[in-house]
Amino acid sequence: MELKAMTVNLPDNGSAGWQLQGIALRRGQTQVFSDLHLQLREARIGLIGHNGAGKTSLLRLLAGLEQPQQGQVLWQGQVHDGAPSRRVGLMFQNPDDQIIFPTVQEELQLSWQSAHGGSRKQALAGVLEFLQQRGLAHWAQRAVGSLSQGQRQWVCWLAMQVAQPQVLLLDEPFASLDLPGQLRLAADIAACPQQVLLSTHVLDYVRDFERVLWLEQGQVRMDGPGAQVCTAYEEAVRAQARQGGWSWDQAGAQHG
Repeated sequence: MELKAMTVNLPDNGSAGWQLQGIALRRGQTQVFSDLHLQLREARIGLIGHNGAGKTSLLRLLAGLEQPQQGQVLWQGQVHDGAPSRRVGLMFQNPDDQIIFPTVQEELQLSWQSAHGGSRKQALAGVLEFLQQRGLAHWAQRAVGSLSQGQRQWVCWLAMQVAQPQVLLLDEPFASLDLPGQLRLAADIAACPQQVLLSTHVLDYVRDFERVLWLEQGQVRMDGPGAQVCTAYEEAVRAQARQGGWSWDQAGAQHG
């Protein structure tokens, strides 16, 4: 897959982007992260690993939806106070956890007003123009309940584009999409100007990323260029399969 991410330059200083300092996160009886330290400055960062490795939990920390028991999350050198911020947009794995309005038009109007302000009439005009540009004008009045899972996932992506946050956090964005939808989403991601952190099991979509983190049981097992990390992960999974070493405990199934 030859889609290349455009270059997005964050400030070249020690406080640029995200910093996670000594993060400890516990959920019930499960220790999700323990003394996690990361600096996330690159424009495109992929997150891979087994189910339950901690990918979703990391995105939720950055979005302000989880608060660590210890440590700090910083954005551009300032403490990220734990409250969801307009600078960050999180696309959930399940679109039904994200969509709140009955029609596509209403859902996108909310995102438009959060980004641009203005009246409901102005928001409606902006949304209709946006959908027209995307060749989706016929979606405006569609009931969300009439859409397939993949189409609802696409509505969530459209809402992210309308809202224009500085950082896009995408949690398994390809999971519900058919192949044409995956390719179009990959092209959109490659072209967008924001920093993108993307968790996925579809490794081809992060293989050309500047940086990929392989998470395992809440720890970073490997951190480096996408091609190298994805290949190492694939080889490890194949080796585990050959040895018959499948284990839910090894997969860290409760970390998220």
